[in-house]
Amino acid sequence: MTDANPQNANGRLTYPFGTPPARGEAREIAPGVRWMSLALPVSLGHINVWAVEEADGHALIDTGLGNDDNVEAWRALLEGPLARGVTRVIVTHLHPDHVGMAGWLTRNQRRRLWMTRTEYLQCRMLAADTGHPAPDDAIAFYRRAGWDDATLETYRRRFGTFGRLIYPLPASYRRIRDREVIEIGGRSWEVVVGAGHTPEHACLYCPSLKLFVSGDQVLPRISSNVSVLPSEPDADPLAEWLASLDAIGRRVPEDVLVLPAHNEPFVGLHVRLTQLAAKQQLALERLHVALREPQRAVDTFSTLFGRAIESSDASTYGLATGESIAHLNYLVNRGLAEVHESHDGVAWYRAV
Repeated sequence: MTDANPQNANGRLTYPFGTPPARGEAREIAPGVRWMSLALPVSLGHINVWAVEEADGHALIDTGLGNDDNVEAWRALLEGPLARGVTRVIVTHLHPDHVGMAGWLTRNQRRRLWMTRTEYLQCRMLAADTGHPAPDDAIAFYRRAGWDDATLETYRRRFGTFGRLIYPLPASYRRIRDREVIEIGGRSWEVVVGAGHTPEHACLYCPSLKLFVSGDQVLPRISSNVSVLPSEPDADPLAEWLASLDAIGRRVPEDVLVLPAHNEPFVGLHVRLTQLAAKQQLALERLHVALREPQRAVDTFSTLFGRAIESSDASTYGLATGESIAHLNYLVNRGLAEVHESHDGVAWYRAV
């Protein structure tokens, strides 16, 4: 979700490379490392993807949403600045704007997909939902959060869209692991795994270039969505995400250039990690105060996000619900709130 005060949040960050490159451009931002931008049909506008030059082509990091526009965008790049071809396709995590074109690229270039195991397997699982009806467990999950019948019906109609946003993944992949050191372009890159945004999100740190590819785990102007999903309703992803921010701060130095998936490359990693953790702590404190009166998950949106969110915006409403439940689960798991379920299957939370 967008930070409530972006000017304050970014006051001490610097952006040395300005606005994103134009379509078809691959802008060099470090020796052998190129920044590219692909369009997104949502408010974020674009996603950053990266290419690292190797002896026989380029290693790609993230791929964009799987659609015809991005097929054309990749064709232009592969006929232009990336004409030497692709050596491998590395994907930070399972979300469609990151993994969407991976299947197309690996088949087109006859190269391997590199991902962490949980991200690869969960991506395959979510894609397999396409064409199936929404499961009863998912309907119960959102009813418990306070969704009304009309919103649940919209969810039923939209269910299974994930698989339509990605090209089918290859049937095999090369697993990457936390703390593994990979040679890319003749330099060592350490895999730094985070959690919370997704279960096993891979970031990449190159000490010799002082670069940190952060994916969605650390973003300069917005906070990563940290949500509870129907498949794991008791999860505590906010605790995992906060622990990941702390771990990144201990493993990656302050003076790196951060290459995020959204917004622009920036300097000021530790400043941003502190800002993100502080923002979440303030949100939890506001929520704890608000829960002096019992509330459903959908009643907490204004407290957490500073604005009402209408169910007519189905995508944002779903993200906000998952993120609200993440905050509520965090408080419940630490004994700061309690929850009871009413006769109609709706969960009510109250501060302890």
